[in-house]
Amino acid sequence: MDLQRDTEYIDLPVLLKGKVRNVYDLGDSLLLVVTDRISAFDVVFDELIPDKGVVLNSISAFWFDYTKDVIKNHVISTNPEDYPMGLSQYADRLRGRSMWVKKMKMLPVECIVRGYLEGSALKEYKESGTISGLKQKEGLVQGDKLPSPMFTPSTKEEEGHDVNISYKELEVLIGEDMAKQLSDASLALYEKASAYALSKGIILADTKFEFGMFDGELVIGDEMFTPDSSRFWALSDYQPGRAQKSFDKQYLREWLESTDWDKTPPAPALPEEVIQKTSEKYKQAYALLVGKEI
Repeated sequence: MDLQRDTEYIDLPVLLKGKVRNVYDLGDSLLLVVTDRISAFDVVFDELIPDKGVVLNSISAFWFDYTKDVIKNHVISTNPEDYPMGLSQYADRLRGRSMWVKKMKMLPVECIVRGYLEGSALKEYKESGTISGLKQKEGLVQGDKLPSPMFTPSTKEEEGHDVNISYKELEVLIGEDMAKQLSDASLALYEKASAYALSKGIILADTKFEFGMFDGELVIGDEMFTPDSSRFWALSDYQPGRAQKSFDKQYLREWLESTDWDKTPPAPALPEEVIQKTSEKYKQAYALLVGKEI
């Protein structure tokens, strides 16, 4: 196991260092490398989660391939031997945790699809009976399946939390035609992936996407249906009215909620048990979805 906090072994300037990913500019393309860093409540922790980067990257690679008939994606190759600019020399360290991708003009929104009532949608529903500003039927409880999947966009903030916006606000932001394209693509992707996940005993409760433009065409990029961008629940344990057994970092969030941490830096130290359990959750999601072990 090769834990990776950073990618300083790559002799190229880092274009962007996210909470989890490092991005390198290769001219007309990009290299994405997924580290084993983990964040929660927008704070990055000192501890690394074993194999997390490989799991996230490999799940994305699987879904990009599985959904390529729905919409084109940004992947050029996930084989480090193919990478340009001498990057193949790092093949052993990049294998499984990296992608060579097209450079796109990313759109300034997060595209969220919700099939079940949880998270910020649950909070809004409890307060006003609405989701993304749209009135919902009365009597829904935490974890309920929604009558139909909902497209609920948000802004993409450089710092702090993204802000949920209505569909009308999305139309003002990017135009009616592009808003419809994003909604249609997001719902089609969710429909295909959620049906597949259900066949594997997993409920895909909600997820978020990022899209961009490449050669005048809408393309999906970033990550796809990973435990960092989606809520995965165990179908065998599903019971509305309470929190569900999940295969994402909800376990970590729940442990943090049990502490007196105020969700501002610095992050608290994670016990070894929490590190290992979180790693197991990620690997379990991969094994169930893809059908093989990391």
